[in-house]
Amino acid sequence: MDDLTDPTRVFRKLARNNALVNWRLHQACARLRPGELEAARTSFFPSILKTLNHIIVVDWFYVDALEGGALGPKAWEDEEPFLDLPALAEAQAAVDRRLLDFCDRLTAGDLARIVAVHRDDRVQHDRCDDILSHLFQHQTHHRGQVHAMLAGTSVKPPQLDEFIVGDDAEARQEAMAAFGWTEAELMR
Repeated sequence: MDDLTDPTRVFRKLARNNALVNWRLHQACARLRPGELEAARTSFFPSILKTLNHIIVVDWFYVDALEGGALGPKAWEDEEPFLDLPALAEAQAAVDRRLLDFCDRLTAGDLARIVAVHRDDRVQHDRCDDILSHLFQHQTHHRGQVHAMLAGTSVKPPQLDEFIVGDDAEARQEAMAAFGWTEAELMR
């Protein structure tokens, strides 16, 4: 199967996009003035830090399920496991790497595989490609909220949509260098 017909390619690209966007967003948050990360803001979660914590907790939940685990609701027993950005960013990078590795191993047949998602009182069963699509949508949704909240801080919100198409190569050079990735790897 070549890249023209490989249905897993989109998930490999989205996993790379996810890692690069999280990195860029955390880089911006690291430049916030003292108190801005935790400051009350208007959004679904009332601060940048709370929103970033929600993103990682949900990532743990779904990545574990995709890997065949049964972590389930234990993922959010502590809804705010990180009170400082460096530890959160390190943990986010680790779960991003797990998701990237998972997507790199995907085969076309894996996409229809049923994933067991352990909930409080039941086990949800959905296709792997649907769980991945849901997870990437969730991440995009909440990172957008962080992006909007950053607009009310001393730090300009970073560009977050330069990681999919080839024409954006120049704009993503710094992020790609931070990961040691080449354009060829991103585009495969």
